[in-house]
Amino acid sequence: MAVKLTPLEIMQMLVSFPTVSRDTNLPLVDWVQQYLSSHGIESHRWVDPEQPHKAAVFAHVGPWEEGALVLSGHTDVVPVDGQPWDTDPFTVVEKDGKYFGRGTCDMKGFDALAIWALVEAHTQGVTRPLQLALSFDEEIGCTGAPPMIEAMQQALPKGTAVIVGEPSMMQAVSGHKGGTGYATHLVGFEVHSSLMHTGVSAIMQAARLIDWANQRNTESSARAPGDVQALFTPPWTTCHVGMIEGGTAHNITAKDCRFMMDFRVLPGEDTAGWEAAYLAKVREVEADMQAVHPEARIAVSKKFAVPGLVPEQDGEAETMVRALTGDNGSHVVSYGTEAGQFQQAGYSAVICGPGDIAQAHQPNEFVTVAQFNAGHEFMRGLLEKLRG
Repeated sequence: MAVKLTPLEIMQMLVSFPTVSRDTNLPLVDWVQQYLSSHGIESHRWVDPEQPHKAAVFAHVGPWEEGALVLSGHTDVVPVDGQPWDTDPFTVVEKDGKYFGRGTCDMKGFDALAIWALVEAHTQGVTRPLQLALSFDEEIGCTGAPPMIEAMQQALPKGTAVIVGEPSMMQAVSGHKGGTGYATHLVGFEVHSSLMHTGVSAIMQAARLIDWANQRNTESSARAPGDVQALFTPPWTTCHVGMIEGGTAHNITAKDCRFMMDFRVLPGEDTAGWEAAYLAKVREVEADMQAVHPEARIAVSKKFAVPGLVPEQDGEAETMVRALTGDNGSHVVSYGTEAGQFQQAGYSAVICGPGDIAQAHQPNEFVTVAQFNAGHEFMRGLLEKLRG
């Protein structure tokens, strides 16, 4: 007879797989599928054809009909390189009322609870179906969820509501900003810096684009926000460049400069409008570069696009979470999640999971024992509701 693992034991297994986004997650997916199979649950995997070392896994239990509740998480974690950990990042260590380990908070703690709930729903029986959806590459732009959702809808009966278990301190988060990222590569023309007027510095021209972002932030922050916008911190769409590289030597006009221009867009704002405005500035700067040397150019490619989560009026997912948690507050976040992608695909969506987002990606990442236990109680209550 198959052995049932506790949520903590499942989390310990999941954390032991170093599923950093740059690496494979297949050993974790193998383990999840084997564990579910041992309890008589059929699961499916979707392998990324462009990255065959990565896959999503999803499953359905209960009546084979539409209307399932979906528990959604991601399997990838951020790197630990250069972080001063006090313990092995890939071993769950309990200390001072906390479970330490990479992913305990973001978000293998929730994944473990969701797997536990799926097995319990299958063995106890439910009148409403429950689905599990574990994606990949969430940490590098939520690129793994859309094909997973499409594959789910082809293989399983369509669900209607989804709980995305990103750390929210078990509160019902009903809205978040969207995000888009544009890889920008400026190609200049090298000359000695004493003759810089005859060359094109990719770095100095890139500075014009970055300053454009600064100006947009200043303008946006000065506008009075609407009711929905005022819920967010900050209550405006932000433009940001986090890394930049380029140049050969201090006395040569830089031939290359690369950076990523990121936008965190408020729900309801036109993402396409922000893209058009940025590309218009790119073309303006490129024209000035080519006026000096015709070979100069700027290449821009969209690397990710994550839709915002729009607060729903009496949304099914939010209503269920509020009934289980007793939380009646209004909560939104400025980071992106896969909830907006589920919503865009026709699901009612809400965010609710154990842990504090402030611990995500940090050295000595942790989820408190109390929060993990609260997540366990939440799943028990959820199973009661699904049993009708």
